[in-house]
Amino acid sequence: MAGKGNEGGGGGEHYYTPRPTSKPRLGLLKAVLGGREYKFVTSSGVFSPKRVDRGTALLAEHMEGKDGDKVLDLGCGYGVLGIVAARRARCKVVMTEINTRAAALARRNLYLNGVEGEVREGNLYEPLTHEMFDTIICNLPMSAGLRHVFEIIDGAKGHLMEHGSLQVVVRKGSGRVEERMFEAFGNVETVAKRGGYRVLVSKMPG
Repeated sequence: MAGKGNEGGGGGEHYYTPRPTSKPRLGLLKAVLGGREYKFVTSSGVFSPKRVDRGTALLAEHMEGKDGDKVLDLGCGYGVLGIVAARRARCKVVMTEINTRAAALARRNLYLNGVEGEVREGNLYEPLTHEMFDTIICNLPMSAGLRHVFEIIDGAKGHLMEHGSLQVVVRKGSGRVEERMFEAFGNVETVAKRGGYRVLVSKMPG
């Protein structure tokens, strides 16, 4: 489920179609995130193929992490958040993505940006079994519906270590998302706002 909810579709098919049938139209975009330049190969049939969308950019600039963390980029799309996390700190990054075209692009973009990471195909937490992480990052797929978004929030608790955090970006429906994160974790904080987008963070108790 390539992150999102917010802008920049990829044509007639949903970006969370597991196997897009549209003909791939590849592109290359450059983006400066957190003061560093990145390159991403993109394609039709994935989320926001013409530019890094504003929500993803905001989360990329404000997500927290440190050397040694194990990070999950949930619904990674073509890999922006996971790649930024891996390059910013010496993190072990795992990315999941239901869209096979986007997953292939994410693998290619890891190599293109000179960082290590692992991309697994499948919906949300399905490819993870019982793995635990310090951080889960996600551009919430609001267009898939709140039920799906709530599955992401509720499911995060089963994959976060003590003191671990769920870090998301959202635009429409942020109030409902904040409420659900508070219900699930007992806390939620807005750490950044821009252009109608909010980066929300909830932390596991220690």
